[in-house]
Amino acid sequence: MSHGRVNEIDLLRFAAALAVVFFHYAFRGIAADDLALMGYPALAPAARYGFLGVQLFFMISGFVILMTAARGSLRAFVVSRVVRLYPAFWACCTLTFLAILAIGGTRFSATFGQYLANMTMMSEFIGVESIDGVYWSLFVEIRFYAMVALLLVLGRIRQAPAFMVGWLLVALALTLVPVDGPRRWLAVDSAAYFVAGAACYLVWSDGLSRGRVAMLLASWALAVYQAIRWVPRFDAHYRTTLDLAVVAAIITAFFVVMVLVSLRLTGAFGARRWVALGALTYPLYLLHQNIGFMLFNIAWPANGHVVFWGTLALVLVASHAVHVLAERRQAPRLKAWAEAAWDGGARRAGRLRARALAKHPAAP
Repeated sequence: MSHGRVNEIDLLRFAAALAVVFFHYAFRGIAADDLALMGYPALAPAARYGFLGVQLFFMISGFVILMTAARGSLRAFVVSRVVRLYPAFWACCTLTFLAILAIGGTRFSATFGQYLANMTMMSEFIGVESIDGVYWSLFVEIRFYAMVALLLVLGRIRQAPAFMVGWLLVALALTLVPVDGPRRWLAVDSAAYFVAGAACYLVWSDGLSRGRVAMLLASWALAVYQAIRWVPRFDAHYRTTLDLAVVAAIITAFFVVMVLVSLRLTGAFGARRWVALGALTYPLYLLHQNIGFMLFNIAWPANGHVVFWGTLALVLVASHAVHVLAERRQAPRLKAWAEAAWDGGARRAGRLRARALAKHPAAP
């Protein structure tokens, strides 16, 4: 397995984040759950499909996380995830909490205890409500990270393709015969995208093979099949009617684009560096939803065009600020701390093992 920067990934991340932003701002906020007083009707017919951007995120994660783990070091993997996720998350979670206190009104509320629980990025796992709904996808990602970390612990990262096939089969079984607990913990509704992304990384790293093509086709088939099953629930909740053919076409387009990336056939898009856009993606995703809705609500009924595009511009600027002030400045310090904590823990564990062996030496 090889490594290296894949320029197109930054562009795809930004496109996925922007699709989700348009989904929330133009359609989702006013369509259901009484989150916003305004939407953006001119974009709503197309923007209602923007939620699929999260599925593209999961495909990208499958690609990038397997690339990161391919080095075979659990320490490097865990430290990289901590450094990548927490600085921006802490900043965005804090900004969202402060915005709720200042302008949340009757629609948005959060307690200090809830905020502290959210800052761990483990709130779902301890039964605490997220202060922003977009965090749900982070919990799905964390489940995927845990699976990959387990492979590293077992020294089986080279067997990742076999694991991915097994996960895909389990996801299919739990789609056909749903069991709520395992479905949630095994991220069944997202497995096809993670597996497809991982297969694309293997193609990018080691080339095409029948097995990798089969993984991609099976992942695509499961993704489309699951979409056909959940679209009616989406329609009922948001009082709309998605075109199943459009949903399937968008999912298929994600697969085609990621395969082109893995085959290095993206031409000028792959030759250019999109780092600046990629840097905005994570903060933009974390910041935009509830803060945007709150700004809509305090501005309404002002000119909708000004409010919509002004809010989008504001969250883009805020995302850049988070990247510069939180990610770029704090990540090196957090990395040094995480590495020191890991190494210190490893030394303590080594001493404990040595003491245990001294007290109970192995039989000759």
